[in-house]
This record gives sequence, structure tokens and C-alpha cells, in this order.
Amino acid sequence: MTANMPTSISEDRFRQVFNIIERHIEMRYGIPIIIADVPHPFTGDLDGTEIQVDYDLEIEEAVFVVAHLFGHTVQWNRSEEARRIGRERPQNPSADWLRRLREYEVEACRYSLQMFHDAGIRDLDQWLSDFAACDWLYLEHFYRTGEKQPFTSFWRDRAPLLQPLPIPPFQPHQWLSRWEGIVV
Repeated sequence: MTANMPTSISEDRFRQVFNIIERHIEMRYGIPIIIADVPHPFTGDLDGTEIQVDYDLEIEEAVFVVAHLFGHTVQWNRSEEARRIGRERPQNPSADWLRRLREYEVEACRYSLQMFHDAGIRDLDQWLSDFAACDWLYLEHFYRTGEKQPFTSFWRDRAPLLQPLPIPPFQPHQWLSRWEGIVV
């Protein structure tokens, strides 16, 4: 998925970051990161108490999936509304629903960025912002059209920088797994 995205960040750095955030999330929040065979076409899953990432992902994508699903895990454990948005897939979504979905996605990425900073990772703010912007454009296109285009076709460099959002206290609780709801 990430082969065509321009990045000057080395694969070794992404492996280092993956190891750092995996340990950070597991030790600080008690949420295990499980590398598994996640059913196609999904790249990851969450249930509120654990995060799964597909074993076949390139390391760059795996870093984003873990970080992003951590952000959604925070949301799911803090808000029934967030869990509802994360599981919905309306046909012909309204502008209001798309606005709420965008807010949900951006908030998750802001928690992801805060988690990076808390773990001592401060050199990937632009990368995470670019990846998050690409992810949103991909999702927006899918929800508007029902078409799955190549993820990298939505990549743009130098997206506006995300601002970290302090992670509120939360207690992991198991909710439905994402593929029992909707994941694109």
C-alpha cells in the first residue's frame, strides 16, 4: 500500500518507531498490539482492549495502523458516539455525517500524535499529518462513491500539521471488534 508514497524516512526508522509505540501502548495503557492475519480487506482491528495489525503490511503502514487504531481505542473507551460513528456505514451519507466522521478521524490522529510525543517520537509529525490526510481523502471518496481507489492515489505532501490532543484517562473495555461493524 505505501510503496508509492514519497518519504525520506527509512524502513529502519519505521521499525524502530513501531517497536517504541508497541511497547509504549502495551506498558502505559495495557493494550496489547497483536500481529495477526487480519481478514482481507482489513489492515487492522480493535475492540477497545487490544489492537490487531495485519502481519502482511509494510512497516510504514503498520506504524500508521497501530497509531491510528490507538487513537480510535481512546475514543471508543470514552464515547458511545465515537463507537457508533466507527461502526456506521450509511448509504449516501449526508454532509453532516461526513463532517462528524472527519472530526472522529482527525481526533483519533491527534491522539496518535500525542502518543508519539509521549513515547519520545517527535520527528514524524509531518509524516503522520500527511498519512492522516491521505487516509481521510481515501475514506471520504469511498463513502461518497462506494469505490475503493488505490490508497496512494490520495497522497499529498505537506498536509496541514495535526496538533497533538492530550490523551484523557480511560479504562480499556472490550466493545465489538471493528469487523463486526464497518472498516474500509
